[in-house]
Amino acid sequence: MVKRVALIGIGMAEETLTLEGRRALEQAECVFGAPRMLTLSGAKDKLAEPIYEAQKIRDRIRTSKEKTFAVLLSGDPGFYSAAEALERELREFCVSIYPGISSVAYFFSKLKRPWQHARLISAHGREANIVDTVRRHREVFVLTGKNVADIAKELLSAGFGELTVHLGENLGGQEENIQTLTVRELEHVNASSLSVLLIDHPSADARVRTGIPDEQFIRGEVPMSKAPVRAQVLSRLAISPADICFDIGAGTGSVSVEMALAAYEGRVYAIDRESKALDLVRENARKFHLGNIVSIHGSAPEVLEDLPAPDVVFIGGSSQKMLKTIQVCLRKNPSVRLVLSAVAIESIAEAWEAFESLGIVPEVLQLQSARSRAAGSMHLMMADNPVFIFSAGGRDG
Repeated sequence: MVKRVALIGIGMAEETLTLEGRRALEQAECVFGAPRMLTLSGAKDKLAEPIYEAQKIRDRIRTSKEKTFAVLLSGDPGFYSAAEALERELREFCVSIYPGISSVAYFFSKLKRPWQHARLISAHGREANIVDTVRRHREVFVLTGKNVADIAKELLSAGFGELTVHLGENLGGQEENIQTLTVRELEHVNASSLSVLLIDHPSADARVRTGIPDEQFIRGEVPMSKAPVRAQVLSRLAISPADICFDIGAGTGSVSVEMALAAYEGRVYAIDRESKALDLVRENARKFHLGNIVSIHGSAPEVLEDLPAPDVVFIGGSSQKMLKTIQVCLRKNPSVRLVLSAVAIESIAEAWEAFESLGIVPEVLQLQSARSRAAGSMHLMMADNPVFIFSAGGRDG
């Protein structure tokens, strides 16, 4: 007889265990789960073992004389649960999954709100891009761990301090607490490790924007790639949502911002040797509510060594180490997409020679743009400096 294993979602507590789940639990000869799950389920008069690691459960079932087993899981097995790993490890047995009431369904019912439009994410034991998820969605439900205050600080740093957030602690338990406050107030709450959040952002903006008008950026005396150049650069980079991006010679961070808007599930490393430039990068990241830009102080290629392999790289301005910088990027990822811009004749020559020495034939675009300017009662077209844009490599070669 093949041994049978029931993966049972117990909901929030014993009271929210479904009838189907209750029957499966009653039929089990041996029950596994974290101590809290065993207590919440009311699994009395059972051979109960406080084991929750998938491999340990598999090994225990293999050597057990019992034929029917249950593994208790919090909430619903299909929502950020251990059920996926368990099902994979227990395939030699007959596995059934019994859904439970998830924290998201329970919490939204308490708030008397539907949840079909909410974005659901977990920050429990993982790195989650909370800021960019909130920027792009009107409702964001977050499974947290012991990091509620950290989430609040992250949102505050991106300019989201006044957003409304609903906090649910110890849902389904005797110490259940639900309150509504601002992100700024949330920073000072000593929340339970068993907490969930619903963040409301009525003016969420999911647009991927290129060629953002220059005047929308905070600017100092640091060089900035103009809007027409950025539009062409981003077009040639062809960024995917989860890409790792390098902006080498970030300046004000205008390219970094547009990279980050496109790579909203990835990371942008804004690299510059000038501290005042990186200050502007951070200010612009805050203005555009971006949480996926990492400022790196230093010069390429040296600072690139400890960074993850890039999917796309933009090199702006001149560099005495352009060849070495390209070589490091190619070593990290032979399929990296490279885009360079150059204005000075010397920089144009350096870029061409760098590619030529590597046996790469880049596509070269000369961009000449002109924009209207008021001149008294008339408007004249004022030309920008011509810019050469080199592009090569990438996933499509």
